[in-house]
Amino acid sequence: MASHPEHDAFHPDLPDHDHDDDHGTAESALPLRARLHHIRADALDGDTAQTGGMRRFAAISGSTVGSERIWMGQTHVAPDTASSNHHHGASETAIHVVKGHPEFVFLDDSSGTPEEIRIRTSPGDYIFVPPYVPHREENPSPDDEAVVVIARSTQEAIVVNLPELYVLGHEPDAS
Repeated sequence: MASHPEHDAFHPDLPDHDHDDDHGTAESALPLRARLHHIRADALDGDTAQTGGMRRFAAISGSTVGSERIWMGQTHVAPDTASSNHHHGASETAIHVVKGHPEFVFLDDSSGTPEEIRIRTSPGDYIFVPPYVPHREENPSPDDEAVVVIARSTQEAIVVNLPELYVLGHEPDAS
């Protein structure tokens, strides 16, 4: 059996790339969507949509790896900080808490009266944010930064900053 087969049996149209380039990867000759990508922690892209009180860093995006239906990155929330009120458009958002105890705040009117709901989290917890739901993230710790990993169902990080929270379907008048 040859150590360098001419074709990959599962992907016969791809060239054989059984070697690494100068950076220890075999990615230079393949198009973006025909190879795996390794994004190092120190190479995250800070040129993303931002919300006051937060710093977002892209890892997986259309511009970094050519993704078309997912965005993934980190958000850092400084101690004793709250983000602006915002939503993420048509994007579904999944959040994994890595460090700290961030809180996620939204309005619920299932009782007939809008009530602020605060979800307190710990490392290892997950949060799901449906499309267009206004919310904010807070880090109540006076000393420690909170860090979360975010995945979205859109190619890029959509952030629509809002002047206030409102219940989805009960948007404030534009007048």
